[in-house]
Amino acid sequence: MRDGGRIAAAIEVLGDVERTRRPVQDALKDWGLTHRFAGSKDRSAIGNLVFDVLRRRASLAAIMGSDSPRALALAAAVRLWGRGVGSLETLFAEDKFAPPSLTEDERSALSSGTVPADAPDWVKGDYPEWLAASLARAFGDRVVEEGEALAGRADVDLRVNTLKSEREQVLAGLTHLKAEPCRWSPVGIRIPAVDGDLRPGHVSSDLAYKRGWFEVQDEGSQLAALIAAAGGGRQVVDLCAGAGGKTLALSAALGNHGQIYAYDSDKRRFGDILDRIDRSGSRNIQIREPRRDQDVLGDLAGKSDLVLVDAPCTGSGTWRRRPDAKWRLAPGALDIRLKEQAAVLDNAVRLVRAGGRIVYITCSVLPEENEAQIAAFLARTPDFSLGDAAAAFATVTGRDAPDLTRLRLEDGEGSMLRLTPALTGTDGFFVAILNRAA
Repeated sequence: MRDGGRIAAAIEVLGDVERTRRPVQDALKDWGLTHRFAGSKDRSAIGNLVFDVLRRRASLAAIMGSDSPRALALAAAVRLWGRGVGSLETLFAEDKFAPPSLTEDERSALSSGTVPADAPDWVKGDYPEWLAASLARAFGDRVVEEGEALAGRADVDLRVNTLKSEREQVLAGLTHLKAEPCRWSPVGIRIPAVDGDLRPGHVSSDLAYKRGWFEVQDEGSQLAALIAAAGGGRQVVDLCAGAGGKTLALSAALGNHGQIYAYDSDKRRFGDILDRIDRSGSRNIQIREPRRDQDVLGDLAGKSDLVLVDAPCTGSGTWRRRPDAKWRLAPGALDIRLKEQAAVLDNAVRLVRAGGRIVYITCSVLPEENEAQIAAFLARTPDFSLGDAAAAFATVTGRDAPDLTRLRLEDGEGSMLRLTPALTGTDGFFVAILNRAA
């Protein structure tokens, strides 16, 4: 396929997503199944263009004066991918699979259109209008900067599995992907994001991955797991384990010592966790599968040194990787997540021994899910106090956290941590340590 056909395909997929409001990956998959002539490079280019449109949908619409799939795709091709207006017109004229020729209004907008200076922050920062007040509370006058960073492309981060390998060894095998050490995580490796229609490296096909030397995991997620492990613990419960990313990180950080119980209320979320555990060489992980009418964690009540709560959340911190999610997110979904977070925190309480701790993590930047949730928990659970997440960050990284990542409640001591693409170059993550009185 030539670029004209790829742009036409992107417009088609964007129209599908607009009509159905389904995840963009599903729409891309279905398009590929019905257009089998498209090769892997074509599908990658189409997907990249669709995702870039969704990352910058609000600002691109402001430039074009239209939020139609065609207007957005054209704007992304010119403004984000550097396709010249003249070359685009030539391409459309020569490719029978390309979209129809540019109109005069489109040509003018693509050539000289800009985001109006008086546009609201949610347009400049490319996030949903209904979240403007929440994000303004979180970031103040930095909200546009943070929104723009959340609208960028994410790098590929790897966590070196120290049970089997070392960072220098893995780095040596990934030089062809321009791999480099992560900025903060002592076990992290970063493969820089690619631009335009280029395809990123496929690290899961690398033999080092199959040998269990590394896992794909955002640096922010790595740091959250390292902070949780920093206080040690012989008995650990990962209460929302999912596919096991943080479970495996905890296992490695604890040197395969102690016992980690991986639980999730929905066993479908476990995915390929058993294969991942086997590949990693972890020997201290036990799966606790939910069973109807059975308390499968009852024997751990009051015995856990650490309960990790990787809480269900809106995922607003992962918009770089899932840009369609920010436009599909609705107020009702946030309300549901807030109730789920409070419930899982209360469930964690019964598992923690005196002197133990809960580490609460979200991949969200919304204050309702983060500092407000922690304040409400501490208010209703007086035998817990806020730990110092910023100090734990310094312990695991050997460096102080940037000032703007440190959050405090109005009263009391301790600190919480908020990582963001703009401040730390990671996905958006929130970490709070909740210590139970001895």
